[in-house]
Order: sequence, then structure tokens, then C-alpha cells
Amino acid sequence: MIFKVAIASPLYQLFDYLPPQEVECNDIQLGTRLLVPFGKGDHKKIGVLIAVSDTSDFALHKLKRVERVIDTHALLSPHDLTLLHWVSDYYHYPIGDVISLAFPTALRQGKAALLVTEKSYALTDAGVATDSQTLQRAPKQQALLEKFQQHGTSLSVSELTLWDANWRTALKPLITKQLLHIDTTTAPLKITASLVNHPALTSNPAQQTAIDAVCASLGQFAVFLLEGVTGSGKTEVYLHIIHDVLKRGQQVLVLVPEISLTPQLEARFKHRFAVNIAVSHSKLTDNQRQSAWLKAQQGSSPILLGTRSALFTPFHHLGLIILDEEHDASFKQQEGVRFSARDTAIVRGKLLNIPVLLGSATPSLESLHNVAKQRYQSLQLPERAGYSITPSLHLLDIRNKKIHEGLSETLLSEIRATLAKNEQVLLFLNRRGFAPTLICHGCGWVARCLHCEANLVIHHDENRLRCHHCGTEHRLINTCPACKTGKLTPLGLGTERVEKVLGKLFADKTILRLDRDSTRLKGSLEDYLEQINQGKVDIILGTQMLAKGHHFPNVTLVAILDVDSGLFSIDFHTAEKLAQLIIQVAGRAGRAEKTGRVIMQTRQPNHPLLTTLIDHGYQQFARSALAERHAAQLPPFSYQAMLSAQAHDAELPPMFIQAVIDLAAQTADHSVQLLGPVTAPMAKRAGLHRYQLLFQSKQRPDLQALLTNIIPKIAKLKLAAKVRWSLDVDPVDLY
Repeated sequence: MIFKVAIASPLYQLFDYLPPQEVECNDIQLGTRLLVPFGKGDHKKIGVLIAVSDTSDFALHKLKRVERVIDTHALLSPHDLTLLHWVSDYYHYPIGDVISLAFPTALRQGKAALLVTEKSYALTDAGVATDSQTLQRAPKQQALLEKFQQHGTSLSVSELTLWDANWRTALKPLITKQLLHIDTTTAPLKITASLVNHPALTSNPAQQTAIDAVCASLGQFAVFLLEGVTGSGKTEVYLHIIHDVLKRGQQVLVLVPEISLTPQLEARFKHRFAVNIAVSHSKLTDNQRQSAWLKAQQGSSPILLGTRSALFTPFHHLGLIILDEEHDASFKQQEGVRFSARDTAIVRGKLLNIPVLLGSATPSLESLHNVAKQRYQSLQLPERAGYSITPSLHLLDIRNKKIHEGLSETLLSEIRATLAKNEQVLLFLNRRGFAPTLICHGCGWVARCLHCEANLVIHHDENRLRCHHCGTEHRLINTCPACKTGKLTPLGLGTERVEKVLGKLFADKTILRLDRDSTRLKGSLEDYLEQINQGKVDIILGTQMLAKGHHFPNVTLVAILDVDSGLFSIDFHTAEKLAQLIIQVAGRAGRAEKTGRVIMQTRQPNHPLLTTLIDHGYQQFARSALAERHAAQLPPFSYQAMLSAQAHDAELPPMFIQAVIDLAAQTADHSVQLLGPVTAPMAKRAGLHRYQLLFQSKQRPDLQALLTNIIPKIAKLKLAAKVRWSLDVDPVDLY
């Protein structure tokens, strides 16, 4: 008997081993982790049993033996293994690397698949009886005590962190005062007969139609595209459908594109449902991710809420998959195994014979095309829920107008008028830092990254020049290193620069900047969002992290400061992404009963993308964009894969790609176009010279057949060992 084992390695193969000694082989299930010797010396690796065979291509005396069976039961089901094989075959990555995606770090390292009990705290009898007002002089302690008194039972570390990232500072004094103690009891899972803590909101007719359609398909495969304008109540539709799935005794996987959206959505789910809700994303500890993984696998968590990587979590009885913001490029992994979580989720739904629900206010062109082809069922939420009104969109022509650091006089007047009504303003600029360029006014010298074909970005508060591509940093200089005399001037706008001018123009107002720099500390984003919702902030300035998912009831004016920066690009995906971003940002305005306005500053007021969005909305833009794609035979009317190669030696990547072209030519398959080698749009990044080869075909099977033929051969090329190369099937970004 031969064990076929998947091991994380760059080799496109399974590895043959003899079964372990003194173990009944028939008791070892496929999907079980094994400890095996690998390579020379005493090196060992964790592998997963994929198949058992009677034969091997190698002589039996040359085969090594499995050292130890780690699991008593398989951690991956046959359905899980089938999905992972599909990912390996479709995206053309070694099965060992793909299977490693399915495990959290601790399990990947061979640690026991045991639930790690998370520390919890509870009130003492004295804590129950104490009046929190006695702690008025220690507001953090008072707030923490009230949190426990309101909750009534013990609270875990993760629950407390969700509530307030800085809760630990108040914990020790309360323990010292014997008001709190470590809870040593094992709390039962929170499940009630009704499954809910709070009843569902009343659905409007459009929401009810969507709920009924998906619930009618439970227990069978179907893909639904829920297209709802921002504020139309898509999340409420999700909650209604999830309740029906839970009543059937099944589990639900909910995927979101951004970690920043997870706590907000988790709080809403926990408010509604009286069941254990697991959360999985990259900011959690290894123990937290392993706990979420095992709870889903064992069936003790009916709901798993996570980002892209949570897709491969095994479930005991999965009944529904939901992808919120399905259009978001974050669902496509851009390093390692370059899989699409959206497309892979649909394959998983088909394998399990369960429905998949995709939600978005701005669906991807691929999904709209699949609706037109009747592969997906369309569900529409055309109006905002409740009494909120869809905001009005306006173009503000700033040509030949006086500008204060990116702010026109007209926009400043609008901001003042909004603030005068005690309403909030949101300003959007998708560029962090002080300015994207430092230039010499005397000789024209520009501060460039030595390792990338990119300018260094000024970070004024930190007195640094930083590359946003490779992370290289330098001290901010005052004298031009080229001419020694010229004045160095910041050119262009970043959120940090706009924040400073706002502080001068609106000195009596509270201004909050939200970008990756200002929210580095754990829990800071949640704190800032709480300040906004409590009305403690007047002007919110931020980047893309503000564009989706957040509910700001008192924001009535949204301004996009530099809409033109996304209008011109060599990547055909850019227009779609810009249109989606504009609509998503606009959706933050007028979320309650107050009317919202959206102003876009532009020097291109007649650009067809902008005028189409303003006059006819996203659906008309999507129809026009699809017509353009069809005329040019671009995806979704053709299929692409991009081979990228990079190396420190500029000559190696094009030589490698030419060798790949020669391999492809041997197949005599003319149904696939090969475009390249060409330099990448950013020809040098982190010291590596970058080249690309684009495969394109009108038929997906033709493209897949060619890739299946040549990828194993590419791995064996001599040049393949001298460059870093990767393949991206169905790329969403050509950069």
C-alpha cells in the first residue's frame, strides 16, 4: 500500500510514502495530516494524505515511511479535497501549496487539532451588587463594570476586544477590588430555541422578494446576484436568509473583502443571533484563527464571518455562502496561490449543492454578464430602506479656479453650509501621506525610490520620505541633492496635507483623518468610527477604507477631491474600479432621513464615465462598459492568464518569458493569443525588473488546456530557477 501525500512545495506532484508501521492503514482517512521525512538529512514536513494506491512509479526500497499519523480523524472532507484539487488545477499551483491554504498556521505546523479555550472573565458577587457610580473617578473601570453588568454572563477576551481595544487597562484594578474574576466554568454554546436575540426588522417588498427567492433554493445549487443601492438593506436580507438556514440545522459562511468591515458586521450579527459566531481574518492570533476553524469544522459555530482566506475553512454542514461586496478586488489573492474567492465560492456551492448569494451596490462586469447569460439569478433592491433618500451627484468643474490645497472655493462654501446645520462632511482622497512627489523648483530633480520606478511619498509628520511599494524610507531632506541650491517643493495632494489645510480653515471644528497611517494601532479604527457615530467629529477625511460598509447617519455632504486621478490608465479594469469607487463613496451620504449631496471635483467635466454615472447611474455605465469590452474582445468576452517574471538581472525575465513562448509554440494551438514579453506597468519594484506575458483566448477550455500542457514544463526550465515567476488566471489587475 502506497500513501500519496500532498506537501507544501513548489513541485507539481504528490509524494509517495510507505504507510507507518504498527498502524492499521484502513483506519487512516483521506484528509488526515501526516508527519513525513522530506529531503535530505532529518528534515521533516507536515503532509496531507490525498490518495492510497497499490503502485508507485518508484522502487519500493527507495520510498521513505510515514513517521506519524497526527490526526485520529480526517480534518478535510472529500468535498474539501475536491475543492482544493479544483483550485490547484484551475489556477495551476502545486496541490501541496493549495492545501496549506486550508489550514490555519498552527495546524499547518502539525499542532494538535484541539480547541484552545479562550480566557473569560465574569462578575463576582460583589461586582453584581456594586453600583457603577462609585467608580465615577475611574471612567474606564466604570465602563468595563457596566459592560459586564449589562451582559449578565462571562465575557471572553475576543468579545472584550471587540467592545474596546483598551479594555485591559481597567481589568486589573477591578480584579484587585474583587469585582471581577477569571471565569473557570465552561460556558455552554449560546443557542436558544428561536436562534435570535432580537427580532428581524420588517422587510419592504423588494427585500422580501429577494429573501423568498433565496430561501426557496436552500438545499440546491443556485447563484444569486443581489444588486442593491447603498443603504437599501442588503445586510438585513442576509440576516433573514441566515435565520432560515439556521432553522434547517445548517451553517453559513459570510465573506467580506476588508478586515475593517468585520467588527461592525460581527456586532450586528451578534445583536441578531443567539448562536456562536466565529470570526476569521489575518489580524487575529493563531489561536483565535484555529479556534474559529475548528468550531466551524466541528459544527459548534453555525456562522463563520471572515475575509478571503476563510473560504477554505471546512464545515460540518454548510448550507449557504454569502459574499458581500462581491465586486471588490480584495477577493482576488495577489500573491501565492492567486485564487478568486468569489469564483471559488461558486464552485464550492456547486460541489455541496447549496446556494451562493453575491451582494453589491456596484456588481462586477463579470457578474452582470453572468446574469445576462442566465447563469446567475438577479435580485434587485432599487431603493434605500426606511426613509433615507438616494444622494444627488454633482460634478464641480475646477478648471481655472482658485484651489486651497485641493479644496475649491465652491467646495469650501458647501462644507461651511453643511457644518452650519450641525451635519458632518466626508472628504475622500485615495492617496495617503502629505504629497506624492518632492520636486526641486530650481532644477526639476524628483525624489525617486532607488529600488522601484516610483516617486517617494512625503510623510510630513514623521519627517520621512517613504516608498509605498517596497517600504524604503529616508529622512525628509531640505536641500536638493542635485543642484545643492534649489528649493524642494511638495507636489500633489495626500490626506496628511489636506488635513493640515483643513485644520487652518476650520480651526474650531474636529477633523479626523482615516487612512492606513492613522489607524495602525490595534482598535484605533473602531475608536474613530465610534467617535464619528457619536457626533464628536465634524469633518472626516480618508482613503478607500471609508468607501464601503460604514454607516454614518449624520454625513450629508461627501466630496471626492481628485476624481480625475483614476480616469486614465493602461489597465482596462480601471474604469470599472473607478465607477464602483465613486458609487460606493457616494453611498456614505444621506444614510438617514437627511438628504445627501455628493460633489466630485474634476478638470474633465465632459468625460463620458463621469457624465454617464451622474445622468444614468451605475447600471448604464456597466452596459456601456460591457459593450466596449465586447467590441475589444476583452473579459468577460474572452479569458486571460498573466505570467509574470522578475529578477535583479534585467535580462533574465524577458529571456525566461521568451522560453515560455517557445514552449507554447510547440503545442501548435493558435486559439490562444500570446501578448509579450512586455515590461510591467511598474517596470521595477523592490529592486526587481518585471516583465509580463498575457495569454488570451475566446474559449476558457482552450486557455486551460494550453496552461495545463506548459506549466509543468515551465517549472523545469533552467531559467525558471533564476527568476521569480507566477501565474495569475483571470487577473483583475495588470500592474
